[in-house]
Amino acid sequence: MNIKKYLFCALILFICRSSLAQDLSEGPFSQLIIRGATLINGNGSPPRGPVDIVVENNRIKNIAVVGYPGVPIDPVKRPKLKPGGKEIDAKGKYILPGFVDMHGHIGGVAQGAEADYVFKLWMAHGVTTVREPSGRGIDWTLKLKRSSEKNEIIAPRIFAYTGFGQGSKEPISTVEMARNWVRENAKKGADGIKFFGAAPEIMTAALDENKKLGLRSACHHAQTDVARWNVLNSARAGLTTMEHWYGLPEALFDDKTVQHYPLDYNYQNEQHRFEEAGKLWKQAAKPYSDHWNKVMNELLELDFTLDPTFNIYEASRDLQRARRAEWHEDYTLPSLWRFYQPSKISHGSYWHDWGTEQEVAWRENYRLWMTFINEYKNRGGRVTVGSDSGFIFQLYGFAYVRELELLREAGFHPLEIIRSATLNGAEALGVPDKIGSVEVGKYADFVIVDENPLKNLKVLYGTGAVRLTEDNKVIRAGGVKYTVKDGVIYDAKKLLADVKRMVDEAKEKEDFKILQPGIKE
Repeated sequence: MNIKKYLFCALILFICRSSLAQDLSEGPFSQLIIRGATLINGNGSPPRGPVDIVVENNRIKNIAVVGYPGVPIDPVKRPKLKPGGKEIDAKGKYILPGFVDMHGHIGGVAQGAEADYVFKLWMAHGVTTVREPSGRGIDWTLKLKRSSEKNEIIAPRIFAYTGFGQGSKEPISTVEMARNWVRENAKKGADGIKFFGAAPEIMTAALDENKKLGLRSACHHAQTDVARWNVLNSARAGLTTMEHWYGLPEALFDDKTVQHYPLDYNYQNEQHRFEEAGKLWKQAAKPYSDHWNKVMNELLELDFTLDPTFNIYEASRDLQRARRAEWHEDYTLPSLWRFYQPSKISHGSYWHDWGTEQEVAWRENYRLWMTFINEYKNRGGRVTVGSDSGFIFQLYGFAYVRELELLREAGFHPLEIIRSATLNGAEALGVPDKIGSVEVGKYADFVIVDENPLKNLKVLYGTGAVRLTEDNKVIRAGGVKYTVKDGVIYDAKKLLADVKRMVDEAKEKEDFKILQPGIKE
């Protein structure tokens, strides 16, 4: 292809993408007023409304109470729209702060999931902020972060955490190497570090250096190092957030130091890894026992954040439910569906021989795990919402809503769930002055829904909630109406329709049809 033809094609592609972006979004505007909504603030306070929310230059300027439920709104009380401003009629709708996904991988090469696909699924479900806990490299993530900040792409705002040691020419094996890598990571512009564990002296040095630089940290305490460095060790050394639950049962052991591994166990056999992980909480101290309380209280004193990601392991307790989720048909890419299938190679595809015994063990695992998380919240601890999608049949956006439902199962009040999804995430990221609640002075990040999500969290799913009308018709109610990020209004349903278009095109290209494992057409 000659250069003129190449440039012409690139221009046409740019115009088409720009046109599509304009169709999916509006703004930002000099002034935006969202009128007549019921506000669910994010700080734990009860809903109130109707209110008019005024935004100017991406900051909330005013939250005006304009009336009372069931009473016509007095126009005199309403803030006036300035020339060039934009109004959203939100009468009868609910407005919440933009959601924060504290564990959001931006797709993956093995999954064939590119950023545009992932971002639109997140934004269609109200996720306006994502912490990426390592991905395809810090340079790649920071490029997306800058584009998001400028609203050049449809994407949440991004906090980039680099996997510890990522990009190093050789494995980090000394304290000096650890400190040098942490300093270089900060210079590159990373917001923090994602650890998987390492030798105690390496972890101590890295966390200390990171803390000195004012950056934050997360850790998936992998079994390869957890026997000598569990969650308590990390929290004492300055870790700010733990991911999943690995390392927490180990801190709760009171009659052993190492998990009860079968003698033929092999960590690289993921059936072994996840099957035995499902028995771990039963090996920990009993709920409310002295040691259980002692560990919890120390974590609370250290102002430590728990990011449980309940949803990502849910297939372990009910595999059929996870793989038959209704959104797979329309929104899961063929490449991603193949990645989920039983495999000895793909991470999280550990269904070598998964049956009733494994699922029953995992249900008990969840009961004990949820007990700790709920009590941690009850004692004032910070619990956030993370999805870790793209693995184990969990789809971006949809899995985030499922995480909210699982917090409800754990015992959280719906208002506590919304706080975990918004203000708690903002606090854990160190930006509660900017996002996380609907307050004057904060950024214009909102989720606008036709239905009350406190009564039924399922109305947040892009597929909505099933409802029967008075005349006996089955309908779908809900789905996010608008997602507002940095004052830009995104039509959530159009975003989802665009994802479906991507999936339909991929299926047509491959002549692909979703089939359940072991079944041939």
